[in-house]
Amino acid sequence: MELFFLLLLVLLMALALGIGFPVAFALPGSAIVTIAIAAGSGWLFAGSPDAYFALGGPSQWLSAGVTNFRGVYWEAERDTLIAIPLFVFMGIMLQRSKIAEDLLVTMATLFGPVPGGLGISVVFVGALLAATTGIVGATVVAMGLISLPAMLRSNYSVPLATGTIAASGTLGQIIPPSIVLIILADQLASAVDQAGTLRQQLYKASTGEITMPSDFAVVSTSAGEMFLGAFIPGILLVGIYMLFILGFAIAKPHLAPSVRTGEKINGAFLLKVTVTLVPPLALIFLVLGSIIAGVATVNQAGAIGAAGAMVMAGYRLRDGEKGAYTPAMITVIALIAIAMVVGFHAVNIKSIQTSADVTALIVAGIGVSLLLISIFWSGWRTLQFDNTLRGVMLETAKTSSLVFIILIGAAMLTAAFRAFGGEELVREFLQGLPGGFWMQFFIVMMVIFILGFFLDFIEIAVVVVPIVAPILLADPGANVTAVWLGVMIGLNIQTSFLTPPFGFALFYLRGVAPPTVRTTAIYKGVIAFIGLQIMALLIVGFYPALVNYLPNRVSLTAETAPPPKNPRLQYCMEEWDREQFAENGDQLKAAIAKAGSLDLTVLPKDLAGDLSKAIEMAGMAMPAMDEITTIEEAVAEAAVDYRPLHGEVRQLERDARRIEAKIEDQELIIQRSGPNGIYSEAAGKKATIKVEGMKAEKAALEAQIPAEWEEKHKAFAKIQREENKARLTFRRTVDQAYEPLQETLAILRSTDAFAALEDDLRSLDAKLSQMEPKAYVEYVEGIRSKVGDVEGARDIRSGVNAVRKAMRSKKPDPEAAREAIVETLQTFQSELAWRREASSKLLPDLEAYDAVIRDTIGLRAQPRLPQEQALYVAACSSGHRDVSLSF
Repeated sequence: MELFFLLLLVLLMALALGIGFPVAFALPGSAIVTIAIAAGSGWLFAGSPDAYFALGGPSQWLSAGVTNFRGVYWEAERDTLIAIPLFVFMGIMLQRSKIAEDLLVTMATLFGPVPGGLGISVVFVGALLAATTGIVGATVVAMGLISLPAMLRSNYSVPLATGTIAASGTLGQIIPPSIVLIILADQLASAVDQAGTLRQQLYKASTGEITMPSDFAVVSTSAGEMFLGAFIPGILLVGIYMLFILGFAIAKPHLAPSVRTGEKINGAFLLKVTVTLVPPLALIFLVLGSIIAGVATVNQAGAIGAAGAMVMAGYRLRDGEKGAYTPAMITVIALIAIAMVVGFHAVNIKSIQTSADVTALIVAGIGVSLLLISIFWSGWRTLQFDNTLRGVMLETAKTSSLVFIILIGAAMLTAAFRAFGGEELVREFLQGLPGGFWMQFFIVMMVIFILGFFLDFIEIAVVVVPIVAPILLADPGANVTAVWLGVMIGLNIQTSFLTPPFGFALFYLRGVAPPTVRTTAIYKGVIAFIGLQIMALLIVGFYPALVNYLPNRVSLTAETAPPPKNPRLQYCMEEWDREQFAENGDQLKAAIAKAGSLDLTVLPKDLAGDLSKAIEMAGMAMPAMDEITTIEEAVAEAAVDYRPLHGEVRQLERDARRIEAKIEDQELIIQRSGPNGIYSEAAGKKATIKVEGMKAEKAALEAQIPAEWEEKHKAFAKIQREENKARLTFRRTVDQAYEPLQETLAILRSTDAFAALEDDLRSLDAKLSQMEPKAYVEYVEGIRSKVGDVEGARDIRSGVNAVRKAMRSKKPDPEAAREAIVETLQTFQSELAWRREASSKLLPDLEAYDAVIRDTIGLRAQPRLPQEQALYVAACSSGHRDVSLSF
């Protein structure tokens, strides 16, 4: 019966959408109606409203009460979604201020003489508008009104002209900032949590281990990472469009001729181009640059974009009037002042100490005040000119409300879909497909592409993604990243604006195109661009680094970058070490040999012993890496025969576990059936019959496991354990080879700071007779703190602590304190002597040794990855690594 109500749910939703019922009400309405019918049927025919639900049911949902309602409310209340109204406001404001019109006219004049120049200018402007507005309807309408008549007058092919305008208008869906990317990031954040749980369960079921290694975990994504990941694919798509138009114009020049407007390319024209291009580019830089640089979150960048759009609208709406650019100039001056202050001085009102701090704070305050004045001034202008600000606010509220209502409705629909076992059916279907992850991924992408013919991008993103994303992300076969999956889905969803019969870009263009342009010509024109989008999708699919590299690079080079000992970085760091050992092995060996010949007798015994052992361990690092390489080759060789068997058995075990879960559900019905239960006796008997059948089915599946599986699995697992052991051995080796060197260098480099403690230590004796015990203890604590800041001064700090202890007791003992002072000074002189001797004799040689091994053997011990290594690890980790044989 669950399947019947699941089909009813889908049919009701399709019917509601098909007859034109608003999406915001079709999604939750179909869920509510289906749940009501299922609950009523269960109460009438099975004695329980929960009878026809695979997961939970109305009784359990109502018992949870407020929690369930909060779950639906939180769907639209998450912080990620705050950016949506901000970016919508930015886009509508720029569209209404005629910035798009200026760009199109100027770029058409600039690119006109080039073959297909008008088409290329439309793509270029579409990309700029995508990076500033991201509103498909506004972009298509603006370009359709301005560019289409010009292209038709220039004898452009009608399908090429309409296809170019429609496709360029959809770039806002993939080029950040994009609403669809924000929604996808929000949906994927929840999907990652579910996928992580599924992968953890799979690891436990497959290996018996309770804890899964953290480098096998599913990594979450954010709107900022989605923006970074989509940036290069978006530029790639723009380039593909331009190359296609240029190639078409060269092959058939009469269908895409070059156009000369007669305007001379002189200084005045170049100034016009600069004035037209610089503000949008500056806004793009502020919005995306602040995210990429880690200066602002996506929400903060959205606020920057909204304020910037209002400033641009303020001068554009007053174009030609005296003082039109005054607020914009004030904005530029204020931003420069703030940037200079922040760049050269730390502004913090709580830490004002010098006159320079006061000056910096005053300048920053003036800059912020000027910025606020310019923003309010621009806002007043937009409000006064044709009530533009009010119209933009209304459109923003409408669009944002629509998005949030659809999100809440989709949450209800998804909950109903899962309650009727839909998610489990989808998982069974996908995991039952031959070909593993890539076949599952292909089917999902095909379904999304087909749904794009009928549904809007929001419905696809909030209905389909929560169901299929956890399944795809949990699969260890491809081990894809959430940001890559999100960008791939985003590129696919983008085609929904172009695919007939319900492609919204087609409707927008049809509404502004002249009657001479046939609808069939518009449909014909977009076919080539749909093909180009699929080509971009395939390129990004085959080269995941196009998506993953930029987020990885920004993450690993940021101030908040993870430390090199982060488990997720180890594989790529070891690949770096392997390459460096191969290229610079002789230099490393020579440096280690030279370090081994150093006279360490000037150091204390314990420090000399640790350093000598560390140099010995450094010599073992390259052989340890060779051991990893040897075992890796053995694993790769064994995997050739083992992988097919592993895939077959894991599939059988997965099917058996699925049946086991169903058996548990039916056994629960049996336990709760009878006179005092919530299920009838007939339901209990029916469940008993089902359990017997499923147990037989499970036994049949388990019988299909090949007899040689246990032996081959144990043999392969043994090789894997040897590889893991070799990697752990290498990591311990390099840690032991570098940490004592790091400690010794820190001690020797602090010799001057150590020597500077002498006056403070000698003052302890003089102050002892001059100060009251309580004041003296506070004075000693201050000196103890100074000693603690010096590397390797533990013995001195212990001596100072002994002085403090003697004077802190109920009966202060000045004699014991004086003895501790004398002993501490003797220890200090002894340590100072060997520190100075070692600094002159050993420090230069140890620093030279450190310079050679720091970025390989000592890489794990660094506070953060150096630039070169960070870029290497970012590139290395941008691909997808199959880890399925560990599951």
